[in-house]
Amino acid sequence: MKMNKTMLLEKIATRSGVSVDECGVVLKTLERVLSEELTRKMYRYGGWILLLIALLVSVAAFGQTSERKSRPVQTIRGIVVDGDSKYPIPYATVKLAGTEGMGTTTDSLGRFAIRQVPVGRHTVEAAFMGYETGVFREILVTSAKEIYLEIPLKESVNELNEVVVRARTNKEEAMNKMATTGARMLSVEEASRYAGGFDDPARLVSSFAGVAPSVSSNGISIHGNAPHLLQWRLEDVEIPNPNHFADIATLGGGILSSLSSQVLGNSDFFTGAFPAEYGNAVSGVFDMKLRNGNNQKNENTIQVGIMGLDVASEGPLSKRHKASYIFNYRYSTTGLLNLDGGTMDYQDLNFKLNFPTQKAGTFSIWGTSLIDKFKSDMEKNTEKWEYLGDRSESRDKQYMAAGGISHRYFFNSDASLKTTVAATYSQLDGGASMFNHALETTPYMDLKSKHANLILTSTFNRKFSNRFTNKTGFTYNAMFYNMNLAIAPYEAHLLETVSQGDGNTSLISAYNSSSVGLGDRWTLNAGIYGQFLTLNNQWSVEPRAGLKWQATPKATFALAYGMYSRMEKMDVYFVKTKSTGDKSVNKDLDFTKAQHIMLSFGYKISDRMNLKIEPYIQFLHDVPVMADSSYSVLSRSDFYVEDALVNKGKGRNIGIDITLERFLEKGLYYMISGSLFDSRYRGGDGKWYNTKFNRNYVINGLVGKEWMLGRNKQNILSVNLKLTLQGGDRYSPINVEATMSHPDKEVQYDETRAFSKQYSPMLIGNYTVSYRINKKKVSHEFAVKGLNFTGAKEYYGHEYNVKTGKIDVSDSSTVLTNVSYKLEF
Repeated sequence: MKMNKTMLLEKIATRSGVSVDECGVVLKTLERVLSEELTRKMYRYGGWILLLIALLVSVAAFGQTSERKSRPVQTIRGIVVDGDSKYPIPYATVKLAGTEGMGTTTDSLGRFAIRQVPVGRHTVEAAFMGYETGVFREILVTSAKEIYLEIPLKESVNELNEVVVRARTNKEEAMNKMATTGARMLSVEEASRYAGGFDDPARLVSSFAGVAPSVSSNGISIHGNAPHLLQWRLEDVEIPNPNHFADIATLGGGILSSLSSQVLGNSDFFTGAFPAEYGNAVSGVFDMKLRNGNNQKNENTIQVGIMGLDVASEGPLSKRHKASYIFNYRYSTTGLLNLDGGTMDYQDLNFKLNFPTQKAGTFSIWGTSLIDKFKSDMEKNTEKWEYLGDRSESRDKQYMAAGGISHRYFFNSDASLKTTVAATYSQLDGGASMFNHALETTPYMDLKSKHANLILTSTFNRKFSNRFTNKTGFTYNAMFYNMNLAIAPYEAHLLETVSQGDGNTSLISAYNSSSVGLGDRWTLNAGIYGQFLTLNNQWSVEPRAGLKWQATPKATFALAYGMYSRMEKMDVYFVKTKSTGDKSVNKDLDFTKAQHIMLSFGYKISDRMNLKIEPYIQFLHDVPVMADSSYSVLSRSDFYVEDALVNKGKGRNIGIDITLERFLEKGLYYMISGSLFDSRYRGGDGKWYNTKFNRNYVINGLVGKEWMLGRNKQNILSVNLKLTLQGGDRYSPINVEATMSHPDKEVQYDETRAFSKQYSPMLIGNYTVSYRINKKKVSHEFAVKGLNFTGAKEYYGHEYNVKTGKIDVSDSSTVLTNVSYKLEF
């Protein structure tokens, strides 16, 4: 019996269990491959080969259907914990929002795993009786790496027979539940996605209200405060400035962070009125955490870009004992960052080892470190010399390391003790020389500085009830220093020692902090912090308090107050002048002190959109200033101090922060943040001045869009844009007469009118474009990230031009671009 094409397709479809159309696709392919004669014979003698073709079609059609309809999948794992005690919650429900059948229940240790999750963005919800539902939005699932989440749930203060309808998202509040105002949780995923983040958490926070961004430096200026007044914390320990080429252009800043987004976990950023457990800071706190590595499977990342090479890996040390490791090493692309013929090379290493035990608690070993080398050469053609910097050269090396051993032990489900022993080290070796027209060299600066800290810190956390949680802790910080700074006052003069010291001292601090639920709508956060400096027996006791009112399910009001203090950097205490000889003139300096008052109004416009308005005022007192001068440490930008100081200065910062944020939904997010502020200080001469960082306003606009592309919608194209408009840099008027009479024509400023001048406003544009290709167990990402594509200029002061005899503005338009390729497997 002969069989035509239609009859054959119908029979093959019946035998193979697929559609006639799918059979047709495969047969057309066979027709292109086989000769016409073989094709005619196939139709003619189809009965004999029917079973063979049915088998081929079944296999081919299955592969084709899989390729067209399915996309790579991944696993979301994690743990659900009590937000106050951090103890695991067993048998909680975890699910993917809007996805049928994608959910599970935590085991007896609070752990969960949701498998076969399609790549893309997902929202994870966790719920347990008596707790408010926790919602984690914007979770990016890729094909190469499993997702690990620690989901904290807040126990409801309502009675169990009442219905709790409020859900808390991971974007609404800080991770620290005792924060009342001025706090923001940030994720590392935001640092890689937000335009201007540049994979740098320090640059990421410049998108938030209250922070003024820069381009050449990632220094964090909050509410007009100098960047060096911020405290950097890692794993509950204060660490030295963790930025590459730190404190060179701006004290407290650098070029980019050494803390890689490959190993950082979710962190908290505070802009004022922070809880009692944070001390030795007066502007803000950046409280960063390292995440644990995957304890089930090995995962690796290699990233190559203009900025350098990253290699990261994580995985189990022991699957049986759930121990894990994670590390990231980065090395710069040497010579790609050129400054006047010089080079900037850097490398950093971050790691964490995690060892949970059944009865002895959890141990972790962690660390971060960096090495920087900077070299700038003089202009060899003397005919081109215009400025002092053209005939100078410098050589600098910087080292920083911080690491520790931490241990957390749960006594029961409501009490835990965390103890950390840590050490930090920083070193700066710098030298600079000046050349004359005969190319003879004269040294004009020599710096050798070493700082080491040994730290013991411990915190006891106890949740007494669903309405009352308490934290009590102490820190002992033994500080060792060795420094020598010598500077030539004028060209061709001998070096003179400015600061010298060799010794040790200690900073001892303790705190007690509580969170009390005053009903189902009111929360009181209150505590006290104290610190004592053994060098000069200076001490400070600081009350903190915050009250939050949940007026409606959508509206929240809060008020917070706190007193804060901060010791100066060790070099300040050991300044020596010509008149005092070996005596350290600043050894008896007291702490800089501040009082914060911040109001907060939050309104949940929708599940995806929030509005927050936070007016504030900050009073500073006992600020170190120079007697009969406008100088104050509040406007300090140099990495050294060479004068005697007294605690007679004051400061005042007043303003309002506004944020309107739409969280990622259907591939779109945006955020508009603005700050209006006025930042002033009183110097040793009793007069009030603008601070160096008083820009008066900062307005940010961020927008981003993601598209799921590819045949199976498994790839992600992401386009992100950020525009910042802010007031210009401030500077003091030039004292022309003093400049012209100076032996080296070094520009002198009229400090009686300090920072009274301001450059034109800055419009800074940043962008990030990335395309991620998700394959089975492998992910590729191509990205282009740019800073300051608008070419906004930054101002560094003034220089005397030896050719024209005029004083020129020293400015620069720094434009950074990083093109990178990332492989995850």
